Amino acid sequence: MIARKLGNSSLTVGPLALGGNVFGWTADEATSFKVLDAFVGAGLNLIDTADVYSRWIPGHQGGESETIIGHWLKSRRNRSQVVIATKLGVEMGPGEQGLSRAYILRAVDRSLQRLNTDYIDLYQSHRDDPQTPLEETLAAYGELIKQGKVRAIGASNYTAERLGAALEVSAAHGLPRYESLQPCYNLYDRTAYEGELAELCGRERIGVISYFSLASGFLTGKYRSEGDLANRARAYRVKDMLNERGFRILRALDTVSRETGATPAQVSLAWLIARGVTAPIASATSVEQLNELAGATRLELGADAVKVLDEASAG
Repeated sequence: MIARKLGNSSLTVGPLALGGNVFGWTADEATSFKVLDAFVGAGLNLIDTADVYSRWIPGHQGGESETIIGHWLKSRRNRSQVVIATKLGVEMGPGEQGLSRAYILRAVDRSLQRLNTDYIDLYQSHRDDPQTPLEETLAAYGELIKQGKVRAIGASNYTAERLGAALEVSAAHGLPRYESLQPCYNLYDRTAYEGELAELCGRERIGVISYFSLASGFLTGKYRSEGDLANRARAYRVKDMLNERGFRILRALDTVSRETGATPAQVSLAWLIARGVTAPIASATSVEQLNELAGATRLELGADAVKVLDEASAG
């Protein structure tokens, strides 16, 4: 594994993160265990989840993904070998959301219990909470770090303005700072991250772990027409990508794939790594998918290949 430091934290992670959003949703516990085993077997270590996964499924309450990961950790007894990242802040029930001190202290204990662990390596604000002062949120995280319940903190879905403000509060008050950002970023979705946000992360040495790294599966190349979307769990996300720009990106991926002998998914992830992402997040519902994704960590794109992909996905 090529170890990468996550921000200025003590955490070192592999160049690919495993997305836990599918655990308990499109992957049952037995399948999830196999995928997790294969991930660690590939020499990788960063597993990302959230308390709210998979509350959007009828009959689910949230916590399903964390619970499966917790069962796996207890079964495998390998806690020290992996970096567990989870998130809080999205509504889990009436009055159970946000980044207030009171809610953070409740939410962390629930996640720790589900995960069968005494500590969370990377605890992330799932989204900004403008109703709670940044100082209150960061001070609460500081309490958790002092208690040994959390090792480092990160932010997800923050704008450059709000992430910058949080960093200023941390510096001014001696509070823990966000060491990572989890933005939506991939070959199709570029504009929200590139520019001011990317520059801030680079300047402040903030680790980047992108989500939707494969654009909900679109960048694997398996969706070429609306007919390919039938009975697919993520069809509603992919449908809007079946346009002129989307097809242009797929053609560029096909070109680079032929030149490198890699799959479109591997090329898409390697592009993110080449663009400075610390560890793109990707999920898998089978060992075969996981092994394909892990192959991206062994693919180094040349400047010409990156240029082809940059130009095709511009705009």
